[in-house]
Amino acid sequence: MRNKKLHISFALLFSIFSYTVLNGQTKIVNNAFEAGEKLTYDLYYKYGIVNMKGGNATLNTESTTYNSTDAYKLTLHASTSGLIGSLYSIDDTLTSYMDKNLVPLLFVKGANEMKDYRRERQIYKYQNGKTSIRTIRHRNGELSFDENIITDRCTYDMMSILAFARTLNYSNMQRGDNTQVQFITGKRLVNMYIRYLGKSSMKVNNGNTYNAIELSLMILDKAFVDQEEAMRVWITDDENKLPLQINSKLKIGEMRVVLKDFSGNKHPLN
Repeated sequence: MRNKKLHISFALLFSIFSYTVLNGQTKIVNNAFEAGEKLTYDLYYKYGIVNMKGGNATLNTESTTYNSTDAYKLTLHASTSGLIGSLYSIDDTLTSYMDKNLVPLLFVKGANEMKDYRRERQIYKYQNGKTSIRTIRHRNGELSFDENIITDRCTYDMMSILAFARTLNYSNMQRGDNTQVQFITGKRLVNMYIRYLGKSSMKVNNGNTYNAIELSLMILDKAFVDQEEAMRVWITDDENKLPLQINSKLKIGEMRVVLKDFSGNKHPLN
């Protein structure tokens, strides 16, 4: 028991001194994207020996107003079609509202996968240095939960975490370096590492090859021992940090989206 406590204490101490940690709902300087950015992707599905293209996805950024606050609205829509659609049907829409400092305001997810429909909402409110998140899920028309979570840590959802990752400075990072944030999944607050995996080049579906930064978004348990990859992302190694490819796990199999077309980028691509 003593050894176990020492191990956990060492792990916590190591995490304090070895990682970048964000506390409080941090205001972020965003030089990576702006309203009007439109990204189009080809969607691929992999399960066992099946690994083929079978759908498309879009990621659009708009300027809007949310509760009288100037905001970004980011919308990701992914759907399968053809043979893949008959094997594993997907029709998902994820929407995130963030203020112009990339502070999350609202996250909405509508996921229709294999006739299983789930709708989630996470509503953020801020007062006296605390973040209150009302998280609601309905599944096939039935309420699964409706709870309020209070935290004093900077917290991101599935969409706002991608926006945040685009604002980080990777120029001085070494392979394996982590930026730690708090992430909400369902009604759970968990630790997440944005893990820097180095640089490479990547050819995407518009026929061009770009310098790329590879990231792994890792969900961790409270003791920082068990880790599970939530998402693997490649972004351009330039001021845009444009998502080139995103890999994510499904209930059955895996999905990846590969950039096919883009417009409205804030800076020229590398």
